[in-house]
Amino acid sequence: TNIKIGAQNMHFEEKGAFTGEIAPRMLEAMNIDYVIIGHSERREYFNETDETCNKKVKAAFAHNLTPILCCGETLEQRENGTTNDVIKAQITADLEGLTKEQAEKVVIAY
Repeated sequence: TNIKIGAQNMHFEEKGAFTGEIAPRMLEAMNIDYVIIGHSERREYFNETDETCNKKVKAAFAHNLTPILCCGETLEQRENGTTNDVIKAQITADLEGLTKEQAEKVVIAY
């Protein structure tokens, strides 16, 4: 089928007591294609950092999932004129340590 399925979130750990989170292995077992990482709500309300997003991106690739990496600035950053710097820093940090081939497969959402 041409229909692709995505998940709204994923934890980076393989196993452990992480109530409310879903492991990448579970998504892979359900034949999920994509996973959203770094959504502004996760960054704001759950204090997800670029380090956390980087771990999630790597975990996604380790489990045959295509990451949809969300990036964006806060209203304050936009008003300060730092949007481009913020987004560049997010993408650089979130993709750190990936191969060129992996980085080319990441879907960037702004």
